[in-house]
Amino acid sequence: MVLRIREVTKSYPGQTPETAVLRGVSLDLEAGQSLALTGDSGSGKSTLLHLAAALDSFDSGEIEIEGTRLSRLGDSQRAALRREKVSLVFQQFNLISSLNVLQNIALHARLGRRWEAEWGHRLAEKLGLTSLLDRYPEQLSGGQQQRVAIARALAVRPRLLLADEPTGNLDESASEAVMELMLELVRESGTALFLVTHSAAIAKMLDRRLHLQHGMAA
Repeated sequence: MVLRIREVTKSYPGQTPETAVLRGVSLDLEAGQSLALTGDSGSGKSTLLHLAAALDSFDSGEIEIEGTRLSRLGDSQRAALRREKVSLVFQQFNLISSLNVLQNIALHARLGRRWEAEWGHRLAEKLGLTSLLDRYPEQLSGGQQQRVAIARALAVRPRLLLADEPTGNLDESASEAVMELMLELVRESGTALFLVTHSAAIAKMLDRRLHLQHGMAA
């Protein structure tokens, strides 16, 4: 099991258990599987994703990534876990403007000493970026920038890919094209994909769906 979440709760100062962001959410996600997390704004989707990324702490319950319990990790151990097993893709592409496409793709993998040029170029080819490797982010369309962000996330060969509205800035046809490529690469690499989306069309493309309502699975 790549990701296991059990009865997780999360609240912020001033909230009561009845108004907490998350109130006992559970899910399992295996290698090569994809899961869409849906729900209205404020339902806790992004909060749950950030907890799974070990970017924040939860109040109770447990989250495990390949058997490692996040509640037992300190800050440095959480950072190491993210470097080794987790990648993130956000709605904002967060590319480095001074780096070209190839350098952006390789950035996180190089920082983690995990860059494999052959895999990186294969990702670029699959995502239609081979002819754009020398260009800079400002020279790319929104869809092209999102493909670079996806390639960068997958370049480290993560066990878990977390994506928060990764196609939210794209039109419908571009969104579906990017998602098809992402899902193909996820299945090929055996990565588990946990994706937050408001789009019913995108959610239907994934293997499973979990809907949050008032901090609980509906």
